[in-house]
Amino acid sequence: MIFLTRFRLVLPVVLAAFLGVQAAQAAPRDDLLAPVCAGGFGDQMAALQSIARYGVEGGGGDAVWALRVVEAFDGRALRCGPEAAFIETGDGLHSAATLEPVAAERAGALSSPSVNLKLRAVSASAAGLLTLMTAPDPAARAAALGVVAKRREAVTADLLERIAAAEADPNLKQAVSELHASLLLNDPDPQNRIQAIRAIGQSASQRNLSLLTQAAAAEKDPQVAAEAKSVIAGIERTLAAGKLMSALYSGMSYASILFLAALGLAVIFGLMGVINLAQGELIMIGAYSTWLVQEGLRAAAPGLLDYYLILAIPVSFAASAAVGIAMEALIIRRLYTRPLMTLLATWAISLLLINTVRVVFGSQNLEFHQPGYVSGGVQVLGDFIMTLNRLFAIGIAVVAFVAVLWLLRRTMFGLNIRAVTQNREMAGAAGIDTRRIDWMTFGLGSGLAGLAGLALSPLYNVNPNMGANFIVDSFMVVVLGGVGSLLGAVLAALGIGQINVVIEPVYGAVAAKVLVLLLIIGFIQWRPEGLFAPKGRR
Repeated sequence: MIFLTRFRLVLPVVLAAFLGVQAAQAAPRDDLLAPVCAGGFGDQMAALQSIARYGVEGGGGDAVWALRVVEAFDGRALRCGPEAAFIETGDGLHSAATLEPVAAERAGALSSPSVNLKLRAVSASAAGLLTLMTAPDPAARAAALGVVAKRREAVTADLLERIAAAEADPNLKQAVSELHASLLLNDPDPQNRIQAIRAIGQSASQRNLSLLTQAAAAEKDPQVAAEAKSVIAGIERTLAAGKLMSALYSGMSYASILFLAALGLAVIFGLMGVINLAQGELIMIGAYSTWLVQEGLRAAAPGLLDYYLILAIPVSFAASAAVGIAMEALIIRRLYTRPLMTLLATWAISLLLINTVRVVFGSQNLEFHQPGYVSGGVQVLGDFIMTLNRLFAIGIAVVAFVAVLWLLRRTMFGLNIRAVTQNREMAGAAGIDTRRIDWMTFGLGSGLAGLAGLALSPLYNVNPNMGANFIVDSFMVVVLGGVGSLLGAVLAALGIGQINVVIEPVYGAVAAKVLVLLLIIGFIQWRPEGLFAPKGRR
């Protein structure tokens, strides 16, 4: 009883306090809303800017309220009455000041404020600012920042400073700070302009370089202009270094694919002297095997779909190895004494594989899911971004190289391969099953091509003709590096990859291929054995 008595006494006080807070909160909001309904276009623009400021400075519930009002204005859902404004939603009217539902007004008796293109631009800018304060998702805030960077009608330096202070994501915080600094470039105080130039210079990008170049051209103060010139020079040096790193990185990723394709050729050609023109199609088999693993996981275990590239590593290797072993057992083993016939036979096999895949899967490019570990990238220096899909390909090539090197140097199978490579007759006389070594080696070389196809799937178009783009360069890697030399294949792949990346942007893809071929011909004329001469009898 005592509790109930005290509750009856306290309840009116709590309700009065709550209603007082609501009324105090609604009063300034009504003042902000009044010009939106009753003013002209100029008053409406000022009111929207004031609502944005109110939300950013207040934060929390004030920012949510301000965003709701601005979105209602932009979406033609704001309704104006004689004494108050309302927001029309699917479930009725809500007070624009408190966002509470109301039932006393009829929508038909209310009017809508006029909206023109300038007002829509201001509302879009205000909505962007308020989304930066309210959206829980960093991606939504990043999108809003993009809008704010383009639409600055409601943006001021102090508001951006508040938003930067409240931002938790470090990348977004940096981006907001840069936008804040770009506004201060027009500040009347020279010291503020200098601080803005230094802040912008902390992030070297082409966009910031252009921004500072324009500001320096219009700057009248010699001290500010000198600071801008110094920062611009630093950004240019950073961008040049980043451009160089980007070229090297692109060359390494292309070289990793060439190396994976050429590694199998180096093993096969070095052991048996077989010119395998179907090696490119074995790359294609590896890529299509990866796609089949993806589709199988999509149907049977969707939760594992992000790991399909990892799970496809043994599958792509085994599928290409199986096709290679079948090629060797059915056709190539009968042609070891006729090298030119092996060239024609493997070319025919390549045509057969291309058309078989075209009949079964079609000729269109396959679509691959991009897991998080091969999507996006890491910004390293300037505009250079280390993309994860290229890093994945490089990683596959490094692992494959280490595994093959260990296999050839540390296992009995590798010892037998090296023995047969150096002297087949003597190896056979010593009891090595050269026939078994032949087909196992062919399977190893073919499986490595399958890994190249897997590494290619997040990077290039996968279709029945994809292998033709790599077979010529792969043979050039083998010849340039030295037949059967793994280290030569690595160096040759890196060289060809880097030269292609440097020449192609300047002269085009076709000219780059021709120039690379001419360089290799000139090198072979000087050193016919390649970078590393093969061991054994010639």
